[in-house]
Amino acid sequence: MNFRQLGFSLFLFFPLFVSGQSSIQLNSSEIKLGLKKLNTLGSALYIAAHPDDENTRLLAFLAKEKKFRTGYLSLTRGDGGQNLIGNEQSELLGLIRTQELLAARRTDGAEQFFSRAIDFGFSKNSVETFRIWNKEQVLADAVWVIRKFRPDVIITRFPEDERAGHGQHAASAIIAREAFLAAADPKRFPEQLKYVQAWQARRIVWNTYNFGSMNTTAEDQLKLDVGIFNPLLGKGYGEIAAESRTHHKSQGFGSARQRGKAVEYFIHTAGILSKSDLFEGINSNWNRITGGEEIGKMISAADQNFNTDEPSASVPALINILKAIDRLPEGYWKEQKSKDIKDLIAAASGLWFESYTLQAVQALGDSIRLRSDIVLQSKIPVKLLSINGQKQDFDLKEGVSKSIQGSVLANEITEPYWLFENHPMGMFKIDDQQLIGHPEKPGSATVGFSFRISDQIISYQRPAVFKYTDQVRGEVYQPLIVAPAVTASIADKAYVFSGNTSKTIQILLKSFRDKTEGSLRPKVPSGWKIEPQNIAFNLPKKGDEKTVQFTISPSDQAESGKFTLSIQSGGQNYNRAHRIIDYDHIPIQNLFPLAEAKIERAELKTGGKKIGYIAGAGDLIPES
Repeated sequence: MNFRQLGFSLFLFFPLFVSGQSSIQLNSSEIKLGLKKLNTLGSALYIAAHPDDENTRLLAFLAKEKKFRTGYLSLTRGDGGQNLIGNEQSELLGLIRTQELLAARRTDGAEQFFSRAIDFGFSKNSVETFRIWNKEQVLADAVWVIRKFRPDVIITRFPEDERAGHGQHAASAIIAREAFLAAADPKRFPEQLKYVQAWQARRIVWNTYNFGSMNTTAEDQLKLDVGIFNPLLGKGYGEIAAESRTHHKSQGFGSARQRGKAVEYFIHTAGILSKSDLFEGINSNWNRITGGEEIGKMISAADQNFNTDEPSASVPALINILKAIDRLPEGYWKEQKSKDIKDLIAAASGLWFESYTLQAVQALGDSIRLRSDIVLQSKIPVKLLSINGQKQDFDLKEGVSKSIQGSVLANEITEPYWLFENHPMGMFKIDDQQLIGHPEKPGSATVGFSFRISDQIISYQRPAVFKYTDQVRGEVYQPLIVAPAVTASIADKAYVFSGNTSKTIQILLKSFRDKTEGSLRPKVPSGWKIEPQNIAFNLPKKGDEKTVQFTISPSDQAESGKFTLSIQSGGQNYNRAHRIIDYDHIPIQNLFPLAEAKIERAELKTGGKKIGYIAGAGDLIPES
């Protein structure tokens, strides 16, 4: 979503207390842990096939104990899995599982990535998998993520053979090994080098396992105890892993917390062999980059002098560290650590700010009223300079909250970027190289804040969200949605016609703007007849709905194809439907797929009247 600034006005009021905010608030222990992580320049990437394949205990250990930048590349979004909480399947299930993975990553501290591959269900081996996946595209995506993320170590969940237990599992290991090599070769996928550089990870290893009757671990393998207790967090990594894994609610993966020693095992796959330590030979200190040694000393001093009772006392030292990082030559670690130190400065300063609207959905092209709240909870001198480029220029006072009212214009429909276009079997269609890998479209619905903290100007981005208070749940945040002015949703995804028998198809029109009127026009393939040819509608209020219907009749020459809808309203053409996925454990998901359905003519003969079947998770047989 692209926001165009229209204007802001300022209101001043006194202490406001809220909970569940979208702006991150770190406590003293988390700031302390952030300082230690700031002093670590190492990275690790875990690769597997599906959501819930990842080793959450290892991810948490890497992110919070080793303090490495840690990522998980799931080749798919889990579109072909089961659904124990509803009847969403395929891409809709993948959308749910994407949000569950993001919640898991917020818990264990890793970052989430995906390829364009689609989970199509069980396959017996990798050969079968690559008949459906475009192997070269999946490999390109893995190379792209490696070149952007630049891991020192790559870890796979599965082996390449039948021990993986699933063709997509084995395929993920094959892709990971080939990507490890291809990412370092500038001749492979050279089109990516406009944005990234070739990257050679030091090694790739297989994280072996003992699942049920399959035990691939052995005492002569490389070992790592990840069951350590972290006193700053008050938890061990087995406890954090259980919390992370329990987010996979659609898969029924609620997990008990585990405490105490927990050994992970690894087998070398490629790269430089490690004899005793997974991170052997990796320089994860600031002296790995030119001019960084002094910065490491500054961070160590700030860590040693950190006062948990007064985090703001560290702000002058943190600002000096930021200035030193800014003086470094441009590079990967400068970019990463600059973001990290800015977040720590805001947290230590007690600076909190957010932007939100009181309406969940707005129509494309409409003005959205936003409110930005800012509060400072320390005596650090802070001045708000601007919001989205609009000058503010006033000093913040400790404990006094300010609210800035404004408006923005949204000119892009909110839609999962990988679902915006129809796709072939096995692979999503994504034309923008820079979108590939992201769990969601980056930069969607963000508001820019600029502050002067002490003598340093620092800019931040915050998501613009919808916020409301629920009598049971309290303060609730949901994504801000931009919709077409009007949508037309067809009742079913597909219709089969028996002979020349006609069917009546219902369409739900919904308005996202007041005073919406226009016409709805259908289109069918050759050999089909549809009545009427046009339906006029008038929806007076935002949120109004109206059900209309068309009658479709096939001829003997009817061709299989798509029944599509076009909406003319306010001088604009729209062709989108509306679908909502609403579960308490994930943000509400609004989708605007193309307004279309498959239609097929067949000569059907009915034999028996009773059919028996075994119901499965998310079963839609009774409805059909």
